[in-house]
Amino acid sequence: MRIIGGKYRGKKLLSPQSAAVRPTSDKAREALFNILRARLGNDFSKLKLLDVFTGSGAFGMEAVSQGFAEVAMIDIDLSDAKKNVALLPQEKNKIKLLQGDACKIVSHDEKFDVMFMDAPYNKGLSEKALVNMIGWLSDGALCLIEVEKNEECTLPEQYKLLDTRRYGLAKVIIAEFLCQNL
Repeated sequence: MRIIGGKYRGKKLLSPQSAAVRPTSDKAREALFNILRARLGNDFSKLKLLDVFTGSGAFGMEAVSQGFAEVAMIDIDLSDAKKNVALLPQEKNKIKLLQGDACKIVSHDEKFDVMFMDAPYNKGLSEKALVNMIGWLSDGALCLIEVEKNEECTLPEQYKLLDTRRYGLAKVIIAEFLCQNL
């Protein structure tokens, strides 16, 4: 596992200790950052990313490397993410690790412009977490929701479906969060 672009391109990340943690593949991460660039432009320096069910933290680390202003990582178990964050000590002020259940964690005043969510497959957690994350997102936030390729994921009414892409065993739902639908 490595960072595929930006300031730390090629930097190796530590693989997860648990077989239950399934990092997004390098190829899929690269494709998703290309989608972010196509929709948001090349300058991420004013954007904040929320990485939900962060696991190893690979997606959030990629966001830091590619210039996001801030990254918050949420997971019940942050042990793998902490190890990878420690590989970039000079970026510690840009990264927040938030331990908790993404389906229950209480929101705060800070809003995020982009959300990446990669819940454990086929457990129905994505829909629950999407509802819970409503208080975390800016109006118009771009949301990338990774699920297993055959998994059904019904978006809550506050999310507008933009596109769906498949990457191997994964399907990524691309949606926009709309505050006016609250």
